[in-house]
Order: sequence, then structure tokens, then C-alpha cells
Amino acid sequence: MRQFTTGDLNKQIGDVTDVASREPVILTRHNKPRFVLMSYEHYQRMRSGGDPRRAHHISEMPDEHAELFGEAIERLAHGEGYDDEP
Repeated sequence: MRQFTTGDLNKQIGDVTDVASREPVILTRHNKPRFVLMSYEHYQRMRSGGDPRRAHHISEMPDEHAELFGEAIERLAHGEGYDDEP
């Protein structure tokens, strides 16, 4: 996670918010972490627990993921690999 001082936030609001749009940013005051600045979308995912990068047990896998997973396994079983994809 990138860090900026609260002074940086005052002087470089555009730069700090640009980074925060991509990843959470720690804001420090007197060399101590004080705040975290993040996009609203990231905050919503964090609050809802709906991070799309979540790992699933095969029995809990959403149907659309299970279908894609099955297709990928079939391709690998036939000797096709990731490098074969366009």
C-alpha cells in the first residue's frame, strides 16, 4: 500500500486520489498511519464481502465459474494450454 502524509494530501490532492482510485492509500501524520483513503467501489466491496477475487470451494462455486472451470479443464485434458489462447 502506498503512503502519503496528510501534508501531501493538501499539496497533491490529484496525485493522491489518483493512486487511491486504484488501491487503498495510507495517510500518515507525524510518521504514524492515521487514515486510509480508498475508492468508494473498494469500500463497498470490503463492506459487503463481495470481492470478486474471492476463492470458492468447488461445491460453492457459482454456476458461471464452474462452467468456465470445466471448459478450462477439458482444454488442458486435450493438451491445450494457456499459451495456446489468442
